[in-house]
Amino acid sequence: MPKVNLYNVEGKVVGEKNLKADVFGVKVDNNLVHEVVTGLRASARGHWAHTKTRGEVRGGGKKPWKQKGTGRARHGSSRSPIWVGGGITFGPRGERDYTVKINRKAKKLAFLMSLSDKAANDKLILVEALTSAKGKTKELTVLLGKLPAKGKLVLVTVGRDVMLSRSVRNLPSVNLLGAGSVGLLDVLRSDYLVMTPEAAAKFEATYGKKA
Repeated sequence: MPKVNLYNVEGKVVGEKNLKADVFGVKVDNNLVHEVVTGLRASARGHWAHTKTRGEVRGGGKKPWKQKGTGRARHGSSRSPIWVGGGITFGPRGERDYTVKINRKAKKLAFLMSLSDKAANDKLILVEALTSAKGKTKELTVLLGKLPAKGKLVLVTVGRDVMLSRSVRNLPSVNLLGAGSVGLLDVLRSDYLVMTPEAAAKFEATYGKKA
């Protein structure tokens, strides 16, 4: 059963908390995590590349020159793919779908592996409370500065705190999320996960095995 230190708002260790092994102690399979991440990123890809066929390019309705008698090759439209400014043959079309099917169980397991990796490498920080009385960035900066967490941070709480949301807005390296909104990519992109014990309990209740 994994254990993590519990910090107070002064940045001091005030105890330890046992976490469920089936949520925060899952053995990491890098191949599975890579497969799920690749699928998620592919599914989020937009079909922006779109070329026009000769029927969609503007102009070219008039025959460039008469069929016979000019000595030149016959053409019916200046928007033919062999003309400059004409349509594109076999170009990318906006109808393409990049979605990759990801099994629900695999997605869930990869997410638990990412949480477990953070816990195993001391990248999971539990804080008694994450609050900001006045909604000032300085308040949150002082609190985070007392914790052993540097770099890109994801703060995880239960419920919405307006003042805390205000204090995070001016910190580009800090992302505030609810326990129900955290995803695999959020965890992997962060250097540290900073959450309250209530948020950890939310994860355990949502993803843990039912007794």
